Formats: sequence, C-alpha cells, structure tokens
Amino acid sequence: MSRKILVTSALPYANGSIHLGHLVEYIQTDIWVRFQKMQGHECHYVCADDTHGTPIMLRAEKEGITPEALIEKVHKEHSDDFADFLVEFDNYHSTNSEENRELACGIYKALKANNKIAMNTIEQFFDPVKAMFLPDRFIKGECPKCHAKDQYGDSCEVCGATYNPTELINPYSAVSGAAPVRKETEHYFFKLSECESFLKEWTRSGTLQNEAANKMGEWFASGLSDWDISRDAPYFGFEIPDAPGKYFYVWLDAPIGYMASFKNLCEKKGLDFDEYWKRDSTTELYHFIGKDILYFHALFWPATLEYSGYRKPTQIFAHGFLTVNGEKMSKSRGTFITARSYLDHVKNPEYLRYYYAAKLNGSMEDIDLNLEDFVARVNSDLVGKYINIASRTAGFISKRFDGKLHGVTNHPVIQELKNAAPEIAKCYENRDYSRALREIMRLADQANADVATAAPWVTAKQEGQEAEAALLLDCSGALEMFRLLTIYLKPALPELAKNIEAFLNVPPLTWNSVNNSFVTGHTINEYKHLITRLDPKFIETMTEANKENLQATPQPTSITKAEAMNDESNYISIDDFTKVDLRIARIVEANHVEGAEKLLQLTLDIGEEKPRNVFAGIKSAYDPATLVGRLTVMVANLAPRKMKFGMSEGMVLAASDERGGPFILSPDSGAEAGMRVK
Repeated sequence: MSRKILVTSALPYANGSIHLGHLVEYIQTDIWVRFQKMQGHECHYVCADDTHGTPIMLRAEKEGITPEALIEKVHKEHSDDFADFLVEFDNYHSTNSEENRELACGIYKALKANNKIAMNTIEQFFDPVKAMFLPDRFIKGECPKCHAKDQYGDSCEVCGATYNPTELINPYSAVSGAAPVRKETEHYFFKLSECESFLKEWTRSGTLQNEAANKMGEWFASGLSDWDISRDAPYFGFEIPDAPGKYFYVWLDAPIGYMASFKNLCEKKGLDFDEYWKRDSTTELYHFIGKDILYFHALFWPATLEYSGYRKPTQIFAHGFLTVNGEKMSKSRGTFITARSYLDHVKNPEYLRYYYAAKLNGSMEDIDLNLEDFVARVNSDLVGKYINIASRTAGFISKRFDGKLHGVTNHPVIQELKNAAPEIAKCYENRDYSRALREIMRLADQANADVATAAPWVTAKQEGQEAEAALLLDCSGALEMFRLLTIYLKPALPELAKNIEAFLNVPPLTWNSVNNSFVTGHTINEYKHLITRLDPKFIETMTEANKENLQATPQPTSITKAEAMNDESNYISIDDFTKVDLRIARIVEANHVEGAEKLLQLTLDIGEEKPRNVFAGIKSAYDPATLVGRLTVMVANLAPRKMKFGMSEGMVLAASDERGGPFILSPDSGAEAGMRVK
C-alpha cells in the first residue's frame, strides 16, 4: 500500500559551513527517503537554512554586509555542499521567507487565542555600546558560586552551577567588551508548564525512541518552565504581530521552517499543504534530528503544534554525535573537516555515505569515523567485494557474446539474494543501515564465492560449445547477482547505482526490480571502470590541510576583555598555571542527577586508590551511558566544593560557545588514567 510521507532534517544554521558531523544526519535521512521512494511511496524531503538570531546579525555586521546578503551567500554554499554529497531535497528553503513569516504569525495568534501566551516583565543585561539586550551566551563574567572567571551568562563550566545572567560578578558583553547595565523589558512566554499532561502522554506514545522518551522523563521530573519566545530589537528575525520592537526567538520560527519549506514546495508542485499538516491528517511526518536538540523537538515543537491546531510528528528520530578517530573533531589534529574540504581531497562522496551507513542504526549512539578503517572498509567492501563481481565477468560478455546475456534460472545463490529483500527492506525502514549493509556484504561474499568456483577466466581458455555455453551462463549469473546487490545498495550509493544502470542497460532500479531478472538476449553496454580504490594519501593530505597552525595564531591587538572590565586579575602567570594539576581521567560511571537541569554525576578514575566524584554541567550534550569508559581531562587539585547534590571533588574540562556544546576534552589514544597533562 502506497504511503504519503513528509520527511525533514534539522535546519543547518546559516552562520557556518557544513562539516562531516552535520553530514551524518543528512546522509542518514537521504538514505531513508531514497529507500521510501524506491518502495513506490510518495515521499517529500524538505529542509531549509535556519537564518535568524543574534549571531547572524553580528556576523553580517562584522563582514560589512546585510543579514540578507549573508544568508543568501551561505544558502548557496550549503545547497552546493548538500548536492555534491547527493543529498536530494525535494525543496531546500530559508526560514527568512514569506511562507515562514505567515505561518509563524498565524501559529502565534492561534496560541494566543488558546490562552497559551503570557507577557512577563523580566530584567536582562543591556549592552550600552551596542544598544541591545544580550542573550545569555553573549554575556560573560565571574561565576557567583565558585568565582571562576570568564563564564557564560547561564551556567558555570567550572563548577556546573546554573544561574541568571544578572547574578554574574563583573559581567561584560562578549559583543563589545563593555560592562552591561540591568534593564527591565517585557517578554512573551509560551505556557509550556500548562502542556505537561499532553506532553507526558505524547512522548510515551511511540513517537520517540525509548532512550529519547526516558530523557524527556528527566525533564518532567524537574518540572517544565514557560518558554521565552521573544527577543528585543535589534534582532534579525520576524517581528511579533502587534508588538513593535519585539521579535520571535529563533527557536520559535526555526521548526516552523519545516512547514514553510513544504508550503513552498506545495506552491511549486501543486500539492495540498493541509493534507499533510491538518490536525487529523492520515499522512506521515518524520523529523530526523541530533540528540542535542531533542528538547526543542520533543517538547516545545509538539506543544506548539497541539495548541495551534496542527498535526504532530508521526515520529522523531534522534541520532548521536560524530567522533573522528575516537575523539571530538579537532582543528589541531586536522579532523575538523568541512564537507567541501572532504570533496576537495577525497573527491568521492559515496565513500563517506557508505561508511556512515555501515555505522548507523536506529539508536542515539555516537558513531566514529575511524579514518584508517574508512579506507580499509571502502576498499574491501565496495571495490574488493561488490564491484569485483562485475569487473571479473562483464568483459567476457562484451568480447565473446556481443554484450548479450543469457537468462539464468534455478540458481541457488541468485535465489538467496532475492529472498533477502524483505529483511534488508526492514533494516532500511528501521534505519538500521549497519545491519542492512552487513547482510548485503554477506551476500556479496556468496556471489564472489560462486564466481570463484565457476572460474570463468579458466573456462574462457577452454575450447568447445559446452565451455562457451558455461561461460555465458556463469557470467550472466554473476551480473544478475550484481544487479540485485545494486538494488540493495542504491539508497546509499545513488550515483554509482545510476552509472551501473547505464552499464547494465536497465531503467532506474526500484525495490520491486528484485522480482525481475535478465532475459536471454538482453544487451549490456561495455564495462568501464566504475570506482577506484581509496588511496590513504588522500586522507593524509586532507587531515594535513585541515590542521590549524596554533603557533601562527596572532595575539589580539584590539581591546582585551580584561581591559574592558578594568581588571588585570583575568590574566595569570606561568607560575599560576603550573599550580593547576591536570590529569587524564577515565569515566568509570556516569549518572543523571535528580533535580539537576544541567548536571551529570561522574565517577572518575585518575590513578588514585579512591575514584573522584565530580558534578559536570554537560547533561545537555551527553547521554550518561555513552560516557562510561571514555577518557577525559580533569583539574585534580581544585578544592572540593559542597553542592546541593553532594561533594564535587574536581572539575572536568569542556568547551562551548554560542554555536554549541559543551564538549568534554578527550586525550589522544595511548593516554591512561592518572597521567599528568603537561
């Protein structure tokens, strides 16, 4: 039965380039969409650039261009990167569109009519130099709890404390360096706290993976707060209706961008928007996202839809993060790699598509791009197993039989390949691509073993009609197996499949093509090289080109943060620094902290008789189960601090800024717990 499906990926922010970590999601989604289309379903895949917010406004100002010019430039860059990685959107739009403005304003008015919008007076920091209210991540200062310097306006990365920006000591603007002033302002809030009953039921209704639903349970345990959906001018975004100088917070109109992009597609293709978005819709809606934005998609978004009269997602699929060689992407190691840099050096995007597919399943687990394994798997699976079947047999058909095949029946390996179609389809449907590819490569091994047993290169040297007939049947059978494997690999390798369809002289392969077979007399085209081995040197040159020359980083000559604060104590001497005892720590245990919004409780082995207990403000970025066994870096001689939840006996080092985080620091392989960092 044909299905009607709408699929989205998270909207990339228009403030930076697409990198290999981003591509995990878009490749995962694209494979799933291509599989659905091969099944014959009506499936639409839409996305857009997320274009609003303070960072966009400030970057445009820095570059001396308008925000509109900036997002137009980035939109082209993003579109080109996605196209070159064969991510085939049916529509790639922008949140700075009229469709999004109309929908955002309409949803806001519906929420207001449904008594889900409140106005509250709040106190915020105001930058007197830039004449703007400062978002939390654009305010820094001294932590009011542990007095660590240079902390963000919402939480301390040293002690894990959470607080209001107005509680910071000696605060300064990260935009201008000026000391901000307190100023009252009226903000609009979505009454998320009133949606708890609905959300508890919805998040446990099968719409989320179990691990995601459990994560939401933790948020319910600590209670839902109302959501501030407004920002003050100057701000790049949509002005709130009947509220001059007030703008929708970027996270309100960003997910509405899914709807706007689809509406734009409907206008182009004559589709019915309401059929997919009305409350009682029978169509299917799926969101693919990273686990770091689960909160927005599993709480804010369905509540917004529910109380503005629209349908909710059928399911939300969250995936984990990407590590490279077991570590976070690193500029110093050359493993923070943009999509364009990969294409410049490695060239073939389908190598990465295949490798990601071989790692991905339907869970929220992180996946690792091991560059050595990447080369080995591409060369072993794609070249050594898959393409090898055609390269060893197609030439005989062209040279000896004028390119004409013979129909093959009652072939046990061909039948085994055909029988595997339902199970492989089930794996694709469940996003368990790693299992699908394991099965496909197992079948490729069977096909290669059959070719090796038939040994057509030996038969070709024999004379007589019987040998000639055997050669034709053996090579025709091999190419039939190759055709079936191509069907199964097509969602992951669409361009290679297209070239193979041309070589085999067949129409575009669908999943139902499994039920067909080559007939006697079918003519194939001359075999030409389809794929080359991946040379490890390409990886070496790519990582080298992406290494950041830390020694060459110039010292800032403009006003420093310390000068802006008129406080020289922000600097420390080398003698001060040597007092800090940095140790490699192994995470023995990681647990949620009941009642803590941002903390995880970590048990750390640093080579001492007794493990250390540390509270770290990294809950937003990590599932505790994924941390156990990992190495990180901690400050071992920080004075123990009594916290609400217990004694914290050190500090885990992490990094973050307005673009994301926190990301814990991890040492290279070979490091061991207890080693001192020098």
